[in-house]
Amino acid sequence: MEKQDILDALAKAKKGQKRNFKQTVDLIMNFKDLDLKKPENHVEVYIPLSNNRGKEAKLCAFVGPELKDNAKANVDLVIEAEEFDRYAKDKHAVKRIANEYAYFIAQASIMIKVASVFGRVLGPRGKMPNPKAGCVVPSNANLAPLAERLRRTVKVSVKKDPVFQTFVGKEDTDENLIAENVLNIYNDILNHLPNGVNNIKSVYIKTTMGSAIKIGGQAAEEKKLMRRKTETKEVKATAKVEAEAEA
Repeated sequence: MEKQDILDALAKAKKGQKRNFKQTVDLIMNFKDLDLKKPENHVEVYIPLSNNRGKEAKLCAFVGPELKDNAKANVDLVIEAEEFDRYAKDKHAVKRIANEYAYFIAQASIMIKVASVFGRVLGPRGKMPNPKAGCVVPSNANLAPLAERLRRTVKVSVKKDPVFQTFVGKEDTDENLIAENVLNIYNDILNHLPNGVNNIKSVYIKTTMGSAIKIGGQAAEEKKLMRRKTETKEVKATAKVEAEAEA
């Protein structure tokens, strides 16, 4: 995938899509020849983006007294261990925070309590504090760098259906930054597929209310074909000149 292909598709996706609200720009990836009945073919990866998507992920931390002050300085919601009993009796509150916050951080020493109180709600949503994302931390951790990274991190999970969708910017985000985010996600996912690019069926980009535009569609293929033809002609012309010179 080339950056210009993304920019071309993005221009088409945004054309004539004026709304009275700020739309997101979404990336959709469809996969093929990926047997998701086999756990080894599942894809779960956390990808930090270089560019802000226009909306940062909201963070919640479960902490003991050791991390309380540090957490309050770096995340959006802090739930201390001494508050767990209240949440154990209020399932609606747990569901509310599960829906509102994208990532959950937990102090390792209270992880068992976190699982017992919040696991039934966060687990099915794939939001339990995950060591793969660095979200289970020691009692003396500095949460600042972790929080900064998580706010611009995209979680990719392909386990049930061979498709993945996420937003990569807002309609007023610089198009080059959106294209870089798309490439960031695309290239990282490639590294986690068993057969790499051969597992990619198609890639689309769309605005919230717009139609999906294929990246690298027919127009892009035609451009590549013309470029190859031009390069071939140049090679033949060079070879002819060299042959005449030798004669």
